[in-house]
Amino acid sequence: MAQSVNTRDLILEILLQITRDGEYSHIALKNALDQYQYLEKQERAFITRVVNGTLERMIELDYIINQFSKVKVNKMKPVIRTILRSAVYQLKYMDSVPPSAACNEAVRLAAKRGFGNLKGFVNGILRNISRNLKDLTFPSGKDKISDLSVRYSLPEWILKQWMSEYDEETVCAMAEDFLKEKPVTVRFWPDRISKEELLLLLKKENVRVSEEPSVPYALNLSGFDYLMKLKSFQMGYYQVQDISSMQAAEWASPKEGDYIIDVCAAPGGKALHLAQLLKGTGHVEARDLTEYKIGLIKENILRSGLTNIEAVQMDARIRDEASVGKADIVIADLPCSGLGVLGRKPDLKYKMTPKIQKELVKLQREILSVAAEYVKPGGTLVYSTCTIHREENEANAEWFAREHPQFHLLRDGQRLPGREPGDGFYLAKFARQES
Repeated sequence: MAQSVNTRDLILEILLQITRDGEYSHIALKNALDQYQYLEKQERAFITRVVNGTLERMIELDYIINQFSKVKVNKMKPVIRTILRSAVYQLKYMDSVPPSAACNEAVRLAAKRGFGNLKGFVNGILRNISRNLKDLTFPSGKDKISDLSVRYSLPEWILKQWMSEYDEETVCAMAEDFLKEKPVTVRFWPDRISKEELLLLLKKENVRVSEEPSVPYALNLSGFDYLMKLKSFQMGYYQVQDISSMQAAEWASPKEGDYIIDVCAAPGGKALHLAQLLKGTGHVEARDLTEYKIGLIKENILRSGLTNIEAVQMDARIRDEASVGKADIVIADLPCSGLGVLGRKPDLKYKMTPKIQKELVKLQREILSVAAEYVKPGGTLVYSTCTIHREENEANAEWFAREHPQFHLLRDGQRLPGREPGDGFYLAKFARQES
């Protein structure tokens, strides 16, 4: 008999791993759902909704709690503030959860975690919030940045940065888009299965599917329980990949027989896409720094059945002499602030800082300078990030063209959430001069 687990206990543990221990949300959530595969679909959906929702709305939730608590959120014990945040999220955003259940479970969790003396504190705050939800007041008009920060649960420094780079309408469109629930986007392989056959198979697996008008080989999936259990996924018919990310391979325009290096490839979506476009010819070397990331790439290669791609553990900052001047195409999808994927990884907005951003810009330039050496004369370098920060994007492309005059910028573009479908994403394509 499967061991029972209380879903709210699990939610609390996942949120603590993320907010207290620094784990990334997508990793903490995946690890938990992998461990408890026996949970019913409804329970797994509830866990995912509350974890992601609490993270997405955390600044707003803290603002609400602070209106009803003499002890401010940042002064509370991590366990207590996490219990309160997830309970307030359920009270405000989940009509399917009775207010009494959200309050009672929060009190139970406090006692179970050794804070029995704070049961009254937790109960009092939540009951008060529950009674007054319709009368809650939010900041309005006095300080635009502060107002938007609470409304969209975005740190003020991020909003100030965006306001300096984009107009207010665009900033609000992006912020709203990040709070919308989205399906999982996948790229299927038309050479392996037709769209009609795949749609039929997914229907049999009770997966809801919508087609993506802007990309013929992309589908949006929802309503499934556990992706890795789907036969269609196990057969390697498709790879999870956002449509913005799919553009990297399209921009690279590989030719049959090309030798391609992807210097920061995990989990391997772009590298696999390129290998498929080579139609069994050429070779793709998918590199990354850690054994864990290489493991992810190898899993996806194995599932794909492709033989013209390999995963290689390598530090992108260190020059590989054997690769100098050898690649027809180099893909440099580099570590970045991730501010374009906040809709899928909401914890990034709390982990990122301006200081880290500056360090990332430096790292990006260091890796770009090394990656450029691998491009043969006449070859192509594609630089990409999943952020909407100009210093990491357009400014880096300008710097690269200036510092490496043998490369010519052919095209670049910034995709903005809420303006174009998909994640926030930047691409720049460079051509190396013929010798």
